[in-house]
Amino acid sequence: MVSVPAAEPPARRRLEPDARRAQILACAIEMFGERPYAAVSTAELAQRAGVARGLINHYFGNKRDLYLAVVRRMVTLPREEAMVVASGSMRDRVEASVSWLLDTIAAHGSTWVKVTGHEGIGDDPEVQRMLDEADDVAADRMLRMVGLEQSRHGDQLRGLVRAYGGMVKAAGREWISRGSLSREQVHGLLVDMLMALITESFPRIEGPGAATGPGQRSPR
Repeated sequence: MVSVPAAEPPARRRLEPDARRAQILACAIEMFGERPYAAVSTAELAQRAGVARGLINHYFGNKRDLYLAVVRRMVTLPREEAMVVASGSMRDRVEASVSWLLDTIAAHGSTWVKVTGHEGIGDDPEVQRMLDEADDVAADRMLRMVGLEQSRHGDQLRGLVRAYGGMVKAAGREWISRGSLSREQVHGLLVDMLMALITESFPRIEGPGAATGPGQRSPR
């Protein structure tokens, strides 16, 4: 009787570099959300991600560089063409925008709260620069949504939106970290405040005749 050799177990599938990098980053997002920056070990991260520690250095450099990649991921908005733009009344559009925002926050929970609340690496100029740039991008998106991106009062309007962004971060903390507000309560708060911004605060700066409806623009 001829013996048949036992089949060898399949070789471990090798991930492409982009997939491996994404795997490491996903684990880093989890770990930096679970514990303070100083308590995150790249050796433990490598073990959780199932990679050699040297690959973390290869793809990201040191731990600070890895944390900066996490910050960048937390504050990067999707490309505008990839977003579904809500139709209907301004309130419909605001409701949809806030729902999308809360979905984004919920996807990363405590990591988003820690990153935007400076609970990670501390007073780091590079982290602050990323957060400031993200606030500016979000403000420009908002002004485009309401048709005021070319306003002669752009600096003031962006300032109002950045102030609203501070409320978003505070509300996210109450919901995610403290549990003092539910998602539904945070949604209602942010919708109401954004509607007030669009229908009351913006027109006061734009002056008489300023429009607040979708597709309308203020006078130049």
